[in-house]
Amino acid sequence: MTPDGVAVAVMIILLFPMGYFTLASPAFLLVKLDIQPVAQLLRGMFNAHFLVMRVAGVIGALAFLLDGRLVAAMGVGLIAALAIYGRRWFMQRIDDQLRARDAGDAEAPRRLRRLHWSGMLGNAVLLVALVTSIPYIAISA
Repeated sequence: MTPDGVAVAVMIILLFPMGYFTLASPAFLLVKLDIQPVAQLLRGMFNAHFLVMRVAGVIGALAFLLDGRLVAAMGVGLIAALAIYGRRWFMQRIDDQLRARDAGDAEAPRRLRRLHWSGMLGNAVLLVALVTSIPYIAISA
């Protein structure tokens, strides 16, 4: 595979789950998060996103590393590290708010909504960074 082919493959591997999350997550803005099945579905979507980004980031970093592109491998590795370590932090916060909501805290759905917005914003920032890096990564060695 040519270096351009590796770059295209890695970008597709990373852009697909990020793009899906970007399209799927705003739908939760249309429903109330105090409804238990809706909040659980939101939690599941974030959990799946973090797991998929973990796998995609590791695969992408290894592909760039094997191709000899150390800077690109570090950038994609950073995405994988954010998915690996950010998942624990983020999911803990979501679980805390779900427990608070179940305990009767009327403000928990609002805090859960803020977590939802912050997750969407974080994904958007990473997506923009990845898309803007494509011309630099796709240059042939």
